[in-house]
This record gives sequence, structure tokens and C-alpha cells, in this order.
Amino acid sequence: MGAVMKLIDAILFIFFLIIAIAAPLLDAQTCLPSNIFPDILVRLNTWYAYEYGDYLVSEKPHFFVGLIWLELLFAWPLSVASLYGIVAGKSWLHTTCLLYGVSTLTAMVAVLSELVGSGKASEKLLKMYSPFLGFAVLAILRGLLPHSGKSNATGTQPALVRKKRA
Repeated sequence: MGAVMKLIDAILFIFFLIIAIAAPLLDAQTCLPSNIFPDILVRLNTWYAYEYGDYLVSEKPHFFVGLIWLELLFAWPLSVASLYGIVAGKSWLHTTCLLYGVSTLTAMVAVLSELVGSGKASEKLLKMYSPFLGFAVLAILRGLLPHSGKSNATGTQPALVRKKRA
């Protein structure tokens, strides 16, 4: 079971690292003024929207902007905390993974429902969003699996020891 957990943690580490970098630099352009971002990031975001036909990024519907705010204010800090939790072997990692996974799964169901239901999404765009659903499920599974005893649990108490009476 330890090897499986290390594999899951390695996959989630890469995913959380991508989210920790991309969310404030690229996703934030959906809900914040583009003039606060460097031109290269704005061009990259515009290229992505054009190349993948991502009408959600280019049209910015209100529900999508709300989901991006949720990502920036709730999910992004959880991804950063999860990165630290994986590296430091913290016992609370399962909690941050569970919270992140449930939040992202909920958002991705809404986004993918829109993409499929609208008929506007290309196969390429669906393939871009679908892995996030898989990573959300993986984070939920990591959150539900018991944490290993090797972690640095700060809140654990040593077993009670009885004093001998003379």
C-alpha cells in the first residue's frame, strides 16, 4: 500500500504544482483586469482560448467567473498547502486533498456539463478539461485513504503511562 500512496502523492504533487502556478497567473485573468498581468501571460491565455476554442475563457460567463473566484480563494490555497503536506509528510494532507478534490469535482461537473450541453466544445477542449475531473477523483481517494504512520503528526499524544505506587 505504501508504494501506491507514493505514486498517488507523486501524481498529485505534479498536479498541485501546476495548479499552484497556473491559477494565479492564467486563471486569474478570467476575473481580474488583464492590464495587471504581463503581456506574455495575456498573450498565452489568448492563444490558449483560440487554440482550444475555449469559449468559457474568452466569453467569461458569470458562472465560470464565479468558479474561478472559488478556485483562487479556496482551491488554490489548498493546492499550495497540499504541496507542503506532501513534501513534509504532514498528517493533515488527507484533509486538504479531500477538500480540494470535492471542490474541484463539483466545479468540473458544472464546467463539463456546460461544455457538453452547449454543443460548442470541441473534442480537443473536452480533452483539456477532463483530466481535472480525474485528478479531483484521485485527490478525493487520497483524502479517504488512511495516512501513514510515518508522518509528522504534531497533535499526537504519547500513550498514558501508569505511575507505580509505593
